[in-house]
Amino acid sequence: MPSQREIRRRISSVRNIKQITRAMQFVAASKLKRAQDATLQSRPYSEMIDEVLSDLAAVLTAEEHPLLARREEGTRLLIVFTTDRGLAGSLNTNTIRFAARQITEQAGDLKVVTVGRKGNAAMRRARVPIAAAFDGYGDRPTFAAILPLARLVTDDYLAGTYSTVDLVHPSFVSTLVQRPAVDRLLPIEPAEDTGGIPGHQFIFEPNAGDVLRSLLPRYVATRIYQAVLEVTASEQSARMVAMKSATENAQELIDDLTLTYNKVRQSNITREMIEIATGANAAR
Repeated sequence: MPSQREIRRRISSVRNIKQITRAMQFVAASKLKRAQDATLQSRPYSEMIDEVLSDLAAVLTAEEHPLLARREEGTRLLIVFTTDRGLAGSLNTNTIRFAARQITEQAGDLKVVTVGRKGNAAMRRARVPIAAAFDGYGDRPTFAAILPLARLVTDDYLAGTYSTVDLVHPSFVSTLVQRPAVDRLLPIEPAEDTGGIPGHQFIFEPNAGDVLRSLLPRYVATRIYQAVLEVTASEQSARMVAMKSATENAQELIDDLTLTYNKVRQSNITREMIEIATGANAAR
């Protein structure tokens, strides 16, 4: 059984860890509100531009713009979004496993673009072909920051390098729930029913082709930016919950160690009393 001094040292160490995890919990909680608001407020814009482009794709052909081209064969590109830092529970693990299933189920050629150091490290360990690697975009991602990635993806698709481009990222559902998801980025999926009207519910001026050429670059950047926001909100949520759980576990460990310390202390006191009594009896 460990000595009282060893137990006191362990209690002190666990208390220090508890202070750190509690501080990290509060920091994540303070960042979560901002990240959550940014994610939820940008969703309507992302969904609307998806709807507009889907309606456009339903009434236009690949000749109108190469980003509408559908290629039966070619290399699939996965853009995998993870975080730069750990201590976010199972968020990165679940996303990487989800991406791994997408990779193993892919029969043809495939390449990966990683956003976030955790995903990049995992793909390198798995020896997955990596076309490009980007660090995460921090706690306050900006639209301008993702433009190089959007331009890279667009240029490669226009050059015929890839047949499809998919986004794999954690989707923010709630503070306690973040689910990995895969979304088709390119080619743009046309709306199934336009009701025989170009754009179904939109009238395009001056014409659908000009609107398409103006919207397509922003569409790609907006979809990637939305994925980055989903990752940021998911990261802060997962980290807050993970640090809260770690803080509670540390307190339980402190309670257990304190109980063990009291038992050892009581045992030592009892032994010393027995030794004193035995010595007194022997001296008579």
